[in-house]
Amino acid sequence: MSKKGKKNKKFWWIAGLILLLVIILVIFFISFNVPNPKKLSSGDYPQSSQIFDRNGKLLYEIYADKRRVPVILSEVPDNLKKATLAIEDANFYKHGGFDVRGLLRGLYRTLIEKRLQGGSTLTQQLVKNALLTPERTVSRKIKEAILTIASEVMYSKDEILEMYFNQTPYGGTLWGVQAAAKGIFNKDVKDLDLAESALIAGLPASPTRYSPFSYPEAAKKRQIMVLERMLELKLINQEDYDKAKEEQLNYYVSKTGIEAPHFVFYVKELLAEKYGIQKLTEGGLKITTSLDLNIQKMAEATVSAEIIKLEKYKVSNGAAMITDPKTGQVLSMVGSIDYFSNKIDGKYNVTTALRQPGSSIKPLNYAVGIETGKITAATVMDDNPTCFGQVNQKNYCPTNYGGAYHGLQNIRTSLSNSFNIAAVKVLKLNGLETFVASASAMGLNTFKNASDYGLSLTLGGGEVTMADMTVAYGVLANMGIKQDLNPILKVEDKDGKILEEYKYEAGLRVMSRETGFIIQQILSDDGARSMVFGRGSKLNIKGHPEVAVKTGTTNDMRDNWTMGYTQDYVVATWVGNNDNSKMGGLVSGTTGAAPIWNSIMTELLRDTEIKEPTRPAGIVGMNVCNLTGMAIPESGCESHYEYFKKEFLPAKQTMVRQNVLINKDTGRITVEGEVAPNAEWQEHSIINDGVGATICLDCPVGIGDTSIKPATIIK
Repeated sequence: MSKKGKKNKKFWWIAGLILLLVIILVIFFISFNVPNPKKLSSGDYPQSSQIFDRNGKLLYEIYADKRRVPVILSEVPDNLKKATLAIEDANFYKHGGFDVRGLLRGLYRTLIEKRLQGGSTLTQQLVKNALLTPERTVSRKIKEAILTIASEVMYSKDEILEMYFNQTPYGGTLWGVQAAAKGIFNKDVKDLDLAESALIAGLPASPTRYSPFSYPEAAKKRQIMVLERMLELKLINQEDYDKAKEEQLNYYVSKTGIEAPHFVFYVKELLAEKYGIQKLTEGGLKITTSLDLNIQKMAEATVSAEIIKLEKYKVSNGAAMITDPKTGQVLSMVGSIDYFSNKIDGKYNVTTALRQPGSSIKPLNYAVGIETGKITAATVMDDNPTCFGQVNQKNYCPTNYGGAYHGLQNIRTSLSNSFNIAAVKVLKLNGLETFVASASAMGLNTFKNASDYGLSLTLGGGEVTMADMTVAYGVLANMGIKQDLNPILKVEDKDGKILEEYKYEAGLRVMSRETGFIIQQILSDDGARSMVFGRGSKLNIKGHPEVAVKTGTTNDMRDNWTMGYTQDYVVATWVGNNDNSKMGGLVSGTTGAAPIWNSIMTELLRDTEIKEPTRPAGIVGMNVCNLTGMAIPESGCESHYEYFKKEFLPAKQTMVRQNVLINKDTGRITVEGEVAPNAEWQEHSIINDGVGATICLDCPVGIGDTSIKPATIIK
């Protein structure tokens, strides 16, 4: 035999041996995975999981059965086929089960373009979903490779695609496209249009993350990504893309058998991330949550009733969230006035959505200033139009709500009445880096890089979630202790074994008790906020002077908030429109979210005792001059009683009688460089506050008129 013949024989011998080994491995693999008949009597069958409130009332049952309704490929509309292939496996009909180019493209788009796109082919996904367990191990990857090759050999491409459409999970108990179409749109799959097909095609990559019921915003972004990919591959034209992108999607959920739906789906997704969707839907779990259904129903009714009153102001939606600040437990989550409403996109959960907080963010900014000693509650600032220089940008010139200005005001008055100029000055003192880091430590997870923001951040220029805001206000309620949100009290498996159970743990101190006390004293001072809100407004809870509260309205009238707290409750409320359209001009701090907040807080505190916060040992109280914020050794100007951290006590002011040159036309002390022909020397009572301001107590125009040298009071 020639050398060439021997070589060929050796090659075929090795190839045959490899083929034999593959056959043996496949036989071993198949036989190894044959279900054990003993499982029929072991009780190891799918069981539904149940979600309860803290008192054992059933909120929702997660059905164990996979709602799988098989369809033949011809019943699947072309739009859904094209959408699925575009986003999951564009070369499906060209490869033999593995797509190297698709894998590389998926890695590039995920890592570089930050667009989630997997590299697995439809065949690989099919065998993973239908035949394998979800763990990520080397042995499972080997099994996946073998089964992928075998499937490509045994079945045609159309058969594989049909099986994919019937055996792929689309979220929860929805398995297969027919179940997905029915469960999401209440339609047969054959009746889906392009927009609906694109949404469903995008779900398998992450059914939890893109759930239209829990995360409608993320689901919409994923749908647009699918449409963009279809347009890129020329599977649709620009007109089709534009029409589908703008189409309003109406999701379907049965109203029966579910309480507190926004909260239920919020918890469901948390559990799915932790335990996996299979264990959640088939494991017979018993989940006890922190929600109080009685409080939830009260909050739902309150939000709905008040929004009806606001319809004439172009307000279509409202939301509320109630937590226990000591534990972080969620007592109520009202994500919208009606979860089932398609008119307002009711599934949009305002409590977890990104919105601008308006002035409700200000207490955190002032807390940072008080904590670091940059300011005290008595520090005086000039509330007059001010512009602030910005690097490589035009000057930032904030205005007060309503266009009114109030001259020299202390921090207590400025925060209570929500004056914008003082808030911006305090942020400039604190520094954006310090404030962003501190706010993040208090629980605002959306605040990352200070370079992303400007001085408007203290007026609500950065997006937050209501859930995070309840954590941050919980820090204030706890006098400086942060407690993360905790919606779950206990999880048991079907045999009663406890998988997790809430146990109280002390939170992290992120602020001193003294700062928390001072902020509480300011935000609960009904008299201090009377300049703008009047006494006894909707921010006042009758019989409970300890309640602290702050409103927030964005400058463009798109978001209106009220945030308030006691030692036992943090209550957050919001009104606005899901689509960010503007509300009517009459919606303000006390006419929008405040009535909802007042009704909820009043009900929570009904028949409860007043709980005034304990004054920390590090707090010192004293009378200070209203105009200077300095301690008064004796009478000399109008004063008020104020609290200070003992390490940041104000200096004692000095007052003298001296001759000053008065401009008789203005009644003010002349300043350097001023031309004042009609001026004369007069003797007056003068206070120097030590930071460059000369204050005349008895000048002709009245007590409190001030002559300010350049860059004085608070720079």
